Amino acid sequence: MSFNTIEINKQRQDLSGRESVWLFGYGSLIFKADFPYLERRPASIRGWARRFWQGSHDHRGTPESPGRVLTLVESPGTVCAGMAYRVAPAVFDHLDVREKNGYLRFSTPMAFSDGGHEEGLVYIATEDNAAFLGPASEAAIARQIATSRGESGPNRDYLFNLADALRHLGVEDQHIFTLEKLINI
Repeated sequence: MSFNTIEINKQRQDLSGRESVWLFGYGSLIFKADFPYLERRPASIRGWARRFWQGSHDHRGTPESPGRVLTLVESPGTVCAGMAYRVAPAVFDHLDVREKNGYLRFSTPMAFSDGGHEEGLVYIATEDNAAFLGPASEAAIARQIATSRGESGPNRDYLFNLADALRHLGVEDQHIFTLEKLINI
């Protein structure tokens, strides 16, 4: 079963001729910017909620025992706060590899915390990708996160680092903070 989306993403948007592109991060991209960027600003997108519904067969789990990482699910009226990065188009060569486990690039309008707006790209793992795990009870999701580990380390570190980053941004996210509490019990 293949989860790799690198080649698909290279064909999704034509970034040639552009000096920079905005990228919206809602999960690990908030706390792990392992790429060069020209600018970094708090931002949000509307109509989406972050959920630990995507399987991680590489970074936070294994093919035999996948971890859970975030994706976005449609949620009318919801505002998902995160971090926006203005990057050179060449950065997507790295990001497409980083997000290869089922994530596709989509265009999205973003709102900055200072009131400005820009069009950006966001990686979303849709429910039709092979690594999608889908909804489960928060207790079941927390158990899976607590016991999973992959090349990038324990799955719980992903959750804890994100919770800390969201608190630093002043963002309340019930899904994230409930999972954090369940693992810390």
